Amino acid sequence: MKFNSTKDFQIYTTKLKESNKSKEKITITVCSGTGCQAHGSSEVISALKDKITSKNLSQKVELKATGCHGFCERGPLFVIHPQGVFYERVKVDMLDEILDETIINGKVIEKFLYKDPSTKDKITLEKDIRFYSLQERILLKNNSFIEPDKIDDYFLVDGYTALCKVLQNMSPTHIIDEIKKSGLRGRGGGGFPTGVKWESSQKIKSNKKYIICNADEGDPGAYMDRSLLEGNPHLVIEGMLIGAYAVGADEGFVYVRHEYPLAVKNLTTAIKQAEERGLLGQNILGTGFNFKLHVSRGGGAFVCGESSALIASIEGKAGEPRAKHIHMSERGLWDKPTVLNNVETWGNIPFIINNGADWFSKIGTEGSKGTKIFSLVGKVNNTGLVEVPMGVTLRHIIFDLGGGILNKRKFKAVQTGGPSGGCIPESLLDTKVDFDELIKVGSMMGSGGMIVMDERTCMVDVAKYFLNFLKDESCGKCTTCREGIKRMHEILQKITNGEGEEGDIELLENIAEVVKEASLCGLGKTAPNPVLSTLRYFKDEYLAHIRDHKCPAGVCKNLTTFKIDEDKCVGCQACYKNCPVEAISGSKKEPHKIDQSKCIKCGICYDSCKFDAVKIN
Repeated sequence: MKFNSTKDFQIYTTKLKESNKSKEKITITVCSGTGCQAHGSSEVISALKDKITSKNLSQKVELKATGCHGFCERGPLFVIHPQGVFYERVKVDMLDEILDETIINGKVIEKFLYKDPSTKDKITLEKDIRFYSLQERILLKNNSFIEPDKIDDYFLVDGYTALCKVLQNMSPTHIIDEIKKSGLRGRGGGGFPTGVKWESSQKIKSNKKYIICNADEGDPGAYMDRSLLEGNPHLVIEGMLIGAYAVGADEGFVYVRHEYPLAVKNLTTAIKQAEERGLLGQNILGTGFNFKLHVSRGGGAFVCGESSALIASIEGKAGEPRAKHIHMSERGLWDKPTVLNNVETWGNIPFIINNGADWFSKIGTEGSKGTKIFSLVGKVNNTGLVEVPMGVTLRHIIFDLGGGILNKRKFKAVQTGGPSGGCIPESLLDTKVDFDELIKVGSMMGSGGMIVMDERTCMVDVAKYFLNFLKDESCGKCTTCREGIKRMHEILQKITNGEGEEGDIELLENIAEVVKEASLCGLGKTAPNPVLSTLRYFKDEYLAHIRDHKCPAGVCKNLTTFKIDEDKCVGCQACYKNCPVEAISGSKKEPHKIDQSKCIKCGICYDSCKFDAVKIN
């Protein structure tokens, strides 16, 4: 059905909600985001459809293949509504028992429940799991209920009501004032006030304006934007529609990185559905508002996440940044006024319009309003996506939501802000996570990646890893960025190989400052952050590598030797059984030894020993 007016839309959605309320079905939602698909959720969903039919449960059970639920560590995720019974790591061979016991007989299967890593308690309901209960989910809350390729599911959670509201009752100036009042800042990393950006573009007179959604999420370990686009594409489309109406744009682009095929598929389907319903295209809802939306796929270049390089890529040019003396709001895509925000920023817009600027501004801190989604990965028990109010501490995210460090190891650092972010030590775990506080400690918000590291992480090696990534991703336009990052990486390579010299640290600092000051775009200006932050907080590790020719974490192979303390070794043979090159010898219940000529310094013996008998020298 195509809606020819806002009234048509309202009549349809009202009937849809009434019809949905009258259903007395059990709803099973299974995550079908990229993470859960990697764990086999597609096979689970396919088998579940067949079993629901074969057991004659189609009239009783509705199955929804939804987007990412966030708790990626425990996927595939399986939730039974309305109760909210939560089963983790569901496999095909578990389905018969779930349908027979839980769906038909109403019994909870304890062995399939989530086990809290700290209390060891089995948790029945999704809402009682600390990973979820400690979050404040706004953007992600509907991912668990929506099938991304069904527009009616989005209508059931008040989808497109914000668009109707602005088309019926709000002028473009009123919309922009509301966004400014909310305090929303861009979630792509820069944190520029969204309403101010929109206002700049609105004031410029032009026969053509564009808006762009930056979905070129390239940070290692980050997948917030991907999960929003995969799981709730209509939310982003609605936000862009409202932005287009506010600034006077009639055409837009979603720039998605090539590595996100499911996001592209679901977004393309959503655009087609919105066009068929009269929510995109010409004369939207009979109001005279026109807006055409395209999907543009990037080639995977990290630098194309930078705004001017992204625009060049859409135009068919090489993805290189340009100087910012001309603002995009004046001359952006094809030299026309352009507004660019990232996925998460656009996703906030419908909620602000429906709930009001005052509601949004009460969440977060004075300078950073609303919630932020972080991808919590690395050496932490609960990896996944977490959505929390701006201003919560790193400690809260890592230890309360994340469940602490894997294998009861000691926390060492957390890297925020992607490859150009900084590494924050244990002494600063109580730092509030917002735009301004992270910059103060030498890191940044970035798009929201958060990589947790334990005591077995070498901070010199970490800096080298990120510079290795960045040197390959530099577009090469700036000499300082192209040559400076490469030179810093060479010095770090030398240090981790045991060839470090006095003066290397000072040279690293000097090059880092030049690259930071003289580079044209954000990639070069922030690339030195991993070096500068690790030197700031972990200088002793650099000195150990250079002066003592040792890697305290036991990571750099040229500087590491593993030995077994015979006084502590009980001969449990854990190290013996796990050594991949048979470098360990010893009888059961007798002290073991490592043959250094065979040892490849992988550290598996250290990781598997429960008696602290394996030492790093």
